[in-house]
Amino acid sequence: MTTMTEASVREFKMPDVGEGLTEAEILKWYVQPGDTVTDGQVVCEVETAKAAVELPIPYDGVVRELRFPEGTTVDVGTAIITVDVGGGSAPAAEAAAPAVPEAAQEPKPEGSGRQPVLVGYGVAASSTRRRPRKGPEVPVQQASAAVQTELNGHAPEAPAPVAAPAPVGAKRPLAKPPVRKLAKDLGVDLTTVVPTGPDGVITREDVHVAVAAATAAAPAPAAPAPAPAAAAPAPASYDTARETRVPIKGVRKATAAAMVGSAFTAPHVTEFVTVDVTRTMKLVEELKQDKEFTGLRVNPLLLIAKALLVAIRRNPEINASWDEAAQEIVVKHYVNLGIAAATPRGLIVPNIKDAHAKTLPELAGSLGELVATAREGKTSPAAMQGGTVTITNVGVFGVDTGTPILNPGESAILAVGAIKLQPWVHKGKVKPRQVTTLALSFDHRLVDGELGSKVLADVAAVLEQPKRLITWA
Repeated sequence: MTTMTEASVREFKMPDVGEGLTEAEILKWYVQPGDTVTDGQVVCEVETAKAAVELPIPYDGVVRELRFPEGTTVDVGTAIITVDVGGGSAPAAEAAAPAVPEAAQEPKPEGSGRQPVLVGYGVAASSTRRRPRKGPEVPVQQASAAVQTELNGHAPEAPAPVAAPAPVGAKRPLAKPPVRKLAKDLGVDLTTVVPTGPDGVITREDVHVAVAAATAAAPAPAAPAPAPAAAAPAPASYDTARETRVPIKGVRKATAAAMVGSAFTAPHVTEFVTVDVTRTMKLVEELKQDKEFTGLRVNPLLLIAKALLVAIRRNPEINASWDEAAQEIVVKHYVNLGIAAATPRGLIVPNIKDAHAKTLPELAGSLGELVATAREGKTSPAAMQGGTVTITNVGVFGVDTGTPILNPGESAILAVGAIKLQPWVHKGKVKPRQVTTLALSFDHRLVDGELGSKVLADVAAVLEQPKRLITWA
């Protein structure tokens, strides 16, 4: 059979699509083995901890192999697709066969230039050590075969070699913090996991393989026999009559890590103020009729954002960050205004670049574009980087207020509660007025109580008397 030369095959590696992100999940493949691709053609969609991104291929050729199936999380820098750029066509057998990890193929001799196991994927022999159990056990080689059957959909041609257990007192295993956290949550001892990553780094898939191997090697009937494919361990996400388990990944995983880091790094202080925003609500209705705002998104959030920008202009020290390494406070002379947005993928916080320099109609346009893009799931990773201060509008859910947690690297976040008609003393009489509660959380390392109070009071004053947008601007 005619085969393609290795020199004509190009590997396309998972790029860093999110300014320092280390991994991404393959959501969908748009091509299959045997398809012809051209430079710039989108071949797959991946989800990072920030957003869903479409990846274009950087050269022309014929798809030879998809290295990972949909739903797999892959480290940045790992080859995910190979393309024959020599002008030939893929063999019919390869074009028709489903993509399988290279680990399932016959290992190539050392020095061939091809690694038998992909970085962060494929079946590695497990050396997981378990407590002695009564009764016979399934051999580790047999357990690895069962795991390989689960991943590849067919039995391997030969059992994978068993790696020797890590000696007592061996050096600390190499693994990224998220992988260590995963191993801890799953109860896996990293010293017993066989690494398949570059330079002996343990990957997420190595941890999952170790867990699956331990599960497959549980006590069996008297006569040990290879476990059938139907008896493979249940997937991590499953439904029962009483509970549902959902894997923590993507935006939810990134948000959780960021909030935990922020909550236990920056000392939070939250202050509250209740304010009459009746005049602001009247101004919103007037702006909706203004020709200059035709086609633009005009709502209370627009004026709240402008009020916060005015308050920052009057108190610029609030727009800063704490540099722990340099032991410096970094005061920003620009405002990248973050807007927390609830989307089907979870809560994300894109920001409006240089919001301080925008007119009210420009700010309205930017807010409308930000919300529309977020709802479509098309927010780019760059749009969620570099924020300096954030607004979260919990009032849209009917909530009066909250104690928001700072975004990492920011010094303040403003929470806006629901705007409700309430009895309020106005000009000496109790009248029904539109009232809301604002909550400002700030980093007490660099923002003291006086500064935080001034900023919150200024925001409230502008919303109570919107004409201050003119006199204070």
